[in-house]
Amino acid sequence: MTGTRITRDTTADELKALAEQAGRELEDASALEILQWAAGTFGERFCVTSSMEDAVVAHLASRALPGVDVVFLDTGYHFPETIGTRDAVDAVMDVNVITLTPRQTVEEQDAEYGAKLHERDPDLCCALRKVKPLEEGLTAYAAWATGLRRDESPTRANTPVVGWDEKRGKVKVSPIARWTQDDVDAYVLEHGVLTNPLLMDGYASVGCAPCTRRVEDGEDARAGRWAGRAKTECGLHA
Repeated sequence: MTGTRITRDTTADELKALAEQAGRELEDASALEILQWAAGTFGERFCVTSSMEDAVVAHLASRALPGVDVVFLDTGYHFPETIGTRDAVDAVMDVNVITLTPRQTVEEQDAEYGAKLHERDPDLCCALRKVKPLEEGLTAYAAWATGLRRDESPTRANTPVVGWDEKRGKVKVSPIARWTQDDVDAYVLEHGVLTNPLLMDGYASVGCAPCTRRVEDGEDARAGRWAGRAKTECGLHA
């Protein structure tokens, strides 16, 4: 697989085959090796997406591809701490932070759909403020990296380190899929990686402020997202 480099003429079927092969061959590779493969294969058509819960994957990717694009979705509902983390990452890391925004402001959405859509129809709110902007923002890329980990929740237990995003027709790279929270904490400590201050204030997973709460002892990391609802994912990784 080493030496493979995609071009503008690489077809979706070829990308899918490449992703499936890489998923098998890189299963036991380190996170940095996975990202080095992605950087060598996709070059400028590769980006990292980050919720700014922490900057671990962004930091890893900057080692594999200095100046890598880091895509952040500003939903209009973020905690101030999350925006602050984004700004700090942009200031101190060797990355290019790109902020995506929905087509409508929160006020415009309220005017069309009514206030607090996130309470009445959180799936639609996520679709409008996360899923659609990301789909549009990823147009220029052939592959994107996420911070998904298998230990976060049952819905993420089978996350491949490299897989095929059928919905978007792109290669999806999850370099820390096999990591545990202890691995994340150790990397943060070793490299002095920026993390969202809310992680030190009882939040185990940080999303939009209206739909995120602190977690209780014994709860999984994503129990504080859409608490009290059957919803567990925003749709970005469906």
